[in-house]
Amino acid sequence: MIEYITAQDAANKWGITVRRVQVFCNEGRIPGALKHASVWAIPKSAEKPNRLPSGPKQKNPK
Repeated sequence: MIEYITAQDAANKWGITVRRVQVFCNEGRIPGALKHASVWAIPKSAEKPNRLPSGPKQKNPK
């Protein structure tokens, strides 16, 4: 059975803000993260996602 932690616990573990963890979850960058009502459940074994490359965002071709 998978053990889960809250966004607050993940933020403390990774040294980032709770809001940043929530953004990672919303973007699908934390595999296995689940949302129950308004609370994110993050697998205890999940690792902090890597930073995305900086620079201008690419637009989708039409």
